[in-house]
Amino acid sequence: MLHRSVLQATKKSLLFHLNRNRYSIEIADHVKDAIRKGLPVVALESTIISHGMPYPRNLEVARAVEEVVWSVGAVPATIAIINGIPKIGINDHEMELLGAAPGASSDNNRKIWKASRRDLGFVCAMGHHGATTVASTMILAHNAGIRVFATGGCGGVHYGAENTMDVSADLYELGKTPVAVVCAGIKSILDLPRSMEVLETQGVPVVSKSNYICYSICNYLSNYISNSSHIATHILSYTKTILLIKLLIIPMTMTMHITI
Repeated sequence: MLHRSVLQATKKSLLFHLNRNRYSIEIADHVKDAIRKGLPVVALESTIISHGMPYPRNLEVARAVEEVVWSVGAVPATIAIINGIPKIGINDHEMELLGAAPGASSDNNRKIWKASRRDLGFVCAMGHHGATTVASTMILAHNAGIRVFATGGCGGVHYGAENTMDVSADLYELGKTPVAVVCAGIKSILDLPRSMEVLETQGVPVVSKSNYICYSICNYLSNYISNSSHIATHILSYTKTILLIKLLIIPMTMTMHITI
């Protein structure tokens, strides 16, 4: 009897969250207004808040990044899942909730899930809190009508992947979702040559910005390393040119990866 009652309660809870969250994405008013007016909106991930840095440095960085976006005339939209609802633009309380402790929140010490593509359905259906990775941030940004996403380092192919098959979902998402990702490159601890091979297979152009006249040098691929020996697909020195390529690539090939 106890077993049956537990199953029934779980079923009711699951149905409640499924009905509540079906096709539900909550867009903050300032983000919604910016999208409606055609203003530049920049999506930001939330994993860096809950899993990337210790408290309170994580909140300081998250707020500073939003301020940088505001300072250049764009509208920031930090994306996360709160109580099973994907939020496009979280408020200060929600940011505090995500950043209160590594992998946990001050909301009755509930776990903050690190939610990639595979986890979105589960986290939303069960009403959990979730911090979005590069992959899931791209998905939710696209669903909200946001075409540009800025982040730090992207995931890639791990060393020994020929045996472990440990390849970040970020690389595959870059080949699926039509959002331009502006970042510092693949994380430097990863296997950069193999990561570039995966991006090539997925049809993702990697565009790097150089301040030099000679485009064959200054290849910004490795996160934290400004002069990596690994060559980007295209190296350009003018931001306007990169943006023009973005406008052409997104409709034609659906994806783009910009490394600054």
